[in-house]
Amino acid sequence: MKKLFFVSALSLFSMSAFAQDDAVNKAVVDQFRKDKEKSDKDLTDAKASAKASFWMERAKLYENIALQGSEVDSSAAKTSLEAYKKVVELDKTKKGEPGKSAKEAENVLAGGEGSQLFNAFVKQGAEKYQAKNLNGALEMFTAAQEINKKDTLASLYGGIAAQQLDKKDVAREQFEKYAANGGKDPSVFYGLAQLYREEKNFDKAIEALNKGLAQSPNNKDLKAEVVNILLASGNESKAISELEALAQADPKNIQNVVNLAILYDNMQRTAADSVKQLSAKMGSGSKSAASLTKNLEAEKSKIEVYDGEVKRIGALIKKQPKNADLKRQLADVNAKKKETIAAIATMEGEVKSATEAAQSSASSGSEKQLADLKAKQKDASEKAIANYKKALEIDGANYDALYNLGVFYFNEAVQLKGEVDNMNMTEYQQRGKEIEGRVCGKFKKAKPYFEKAIQAKDEAEAKDNLTTVNGVLEQFAAKQVACVEE
Repeated sequence: MKKLFFVSALSLFSMSAFAQDDAVNKAVVDQFRKDKEKSDKDLTDAKASAKASFWMERAKLYENIALQGSEVDSSAAKTSLEAYKKVVELDKTKKGEPGKSAKEAENVLAGGEGSQLFNAFVKQGAEKYQAKNLNGALEMFTAAQEINKKDTLASLYGGIAAQQLDKKDVAREQFEKYAANGGKDPSVFYGLAQLYREEKNFDKAIEALNKGLAQSPNNKDLKAEVVNILLASGNESKAISELEALAQADPKNIQNVVNLAILYDNMQRTAADSVKQLSAKMGSGSKSAASLTKNLEAEKSKIEVYDGEVKRIGALIKKQPKNADLKRQLADVNAKKKETIAAIATMEGEVKSATEAAQSSASSGSEKQLADLKAKQKDASEKAIANYKKALEIDGANYDALYNLGVFYFNEAVQLKGEVDNMNMTEYQQRGKEIEGRVCGKFKKAKPYFEKAIQAKDEAEAKDNLTTVNGVLEQFAAKQVACVEE
């Protein structure tokens, strides 16, 4: 997440605006101390403190202390604010309407013409921030916003202070005020989006980024973060659409092209996994039915054997009608035949159920779903390769494009090798060698990309994969398998 920092103007605000030579400054501060002591003392005088004029003097004194002598009272702006409110409370005409002083105080409290109280709060807030008193700074900036509700400066600084205090709700509220009042700093909208993203409120995060883009239409960070949040929210299709637009608008921006390739790469891997799972599910029904049918036929073949035994033993019994052992053998064979007939009936039911399940899977749309997934995988694969190669046209030494393209062909080789591993001897004799040649070709195709990736950046992952590829190619060479590159 990008961090937000005070711009340099903040430190300048608290120093340069009221800079003066040390001698004059010391005299001013000393006078502020004396005036403050007197005002604080008169505060206990019931007669003096009952007059609006006393509170007006006190309000202006503390306002000036905040603006020119914070070392006298680092929270003078707060005291000034309360004093102005007291003026409004006390200065009433006989008709109960605000008097002259009350109107002046109301103007100050509303941030009207000539009012300096807002600046007093912002200045002391900046000073507290610089002194690492973040809670005090946030309090000052929040108070400043009550005086000037349309200002963006105090809400910006308030949001930054709240963010550093990890008061996320407050930071979000402050940055929203900044945006609502017409703030334009892109980093604020980026930070606001991150706050929403942490809550998984992706719609609000996108909304914040779009507000920022309305102010800064060409900001690349905001545009890229829209894509990131769409991905985080699982909206991959829209993320690709946004990134396609970015890549088209700025065709030389290699990161956009690489990111687009990675998105398509991820999409094709997800589709490949789905193809594998659905194929296994569809195949399990057919394989189960075939296996059960095979077992059924084997069981039926026993009947013929038993019938032969019954005929043979029956002939012997005719010759030896009193032979008890032959009669026992005949009874055993008939019992086994009866068991087999019952087993056949059960197995025929199982074969029927498995066959119906396989047919149901085929008729339920699984075949179309599988075809759609394969088409999606093929399309995403082609676009991933095209964008990786496009990135390498921009920068032939881009590590991410080189490494990922190597991994792409490596994974294709592994997937194809799985077909060979699952073959029986008959299948292998028929087409195993041909597929092994293609597997070898895929690994061979991956090799130069890993080699170039290592040249671009000395990374262990690329080295490990290259070692594996070289080992596999040596095995194929030892088996005299000719690599077939497609």
